[in-house]
Amino acid sequence: MDSMNMSLDNKVLACVDRSPYADHVTDAAAWAALRLGAPLELLHVIDRQQGIAPVTDHSGAIGVNAQENLLNQLTEDEASVAVREREQGRLFLNRLRLRAQASGVAAPDMRQRHGSLVETLTEQQVDVRLVVMGRRGESSTTTLRDLGRNVERVVRAMERPILTVTDNFTPPARVLIAFDGGSASRHGVEMVAASPLFKGIPCHLLMVGKEGRGEASKQLQVAQAALMASGIDTSAAQVMGDPETAVARYIDEQRIDMLVMGAYTHSPLRSLFMGSRTSELLRSARVPTLLLR
Repeated sequence: MDSMNMSLDNKVLACVDRSPYADHVTDAAAWAALRLGAPLELLHVIDRQQGIAPVTDHSGAIGVNAQENLLNQLTEDEASVAVREREQGRLFLNRLRLRAQASGVAAPDMRQRHGSLVETLTEQQVDVRLVVMGRRGESSTTTLRDLGRNVERVVRAMERPILTVTDNFTPPARVLIAFDGGSASRHGVEMVAASPLFKGIPCHLLMVGKEGRGEASKQLQVAQAALMASGIDTSAAQVMGDPETAVARYIDEQRIDMLVMGAYTHSPLRSLFMGSRTSELLRSARVPTLLLR
């Protein structure tokens, strides 16, 4: 079933944390919700470990009631931290809600949960049409990691399309499908052809590998024809070289604004996180990327 064309009751779910990328995720999710005619929900999951109160040295506590007083104090400290986190999260989500409304979303919903992001998403993915999340997360300001620590786990756990967002999201004017002829990329072509998400946006198909005739060229032509038949202005190209380098170069040269690709394939564009090749592509592409299962 094409999860991008399910019931309009299914929502666009924006996974936000208190990082500089939350605004970009909100902008991308608002754009997608408007294009799809779907509800938007802003989800903030507070990791269990973040809710643990700082440890205070009570080793000097003395007296008959010291142990009971200490336990009461620790309970009060934890409750105080939880209340503070909830209030800070509410204010954070409300700011993003106003930002989404300014983009044209009439009534964004917002939800705050304690626990694991992956578990939370897995529990409610039946109601989700599209997940939007930052490619870098809250820890990126200290770790400087290009890929957020949750992205791999979410991709593995979810059966929904996942739009990973970089800095400064703007509505795409040109979309690229990294096409390899595999099931994931064929699904990508079908989704782009059928979904209102990409209606009216010129699309590029790129296959990296041997040029000339053969089964690969035929598959590329079939994919182009399917997109053209749906009314999408489509160009197709085959290039030689390393997939990561070739796709990144094409994105730069053609001023591509969004990349569509399979998270798991059996081609040179391998599994997103089973190896480093496509992870390197994501790092070098620097454009929002829609990952399909």
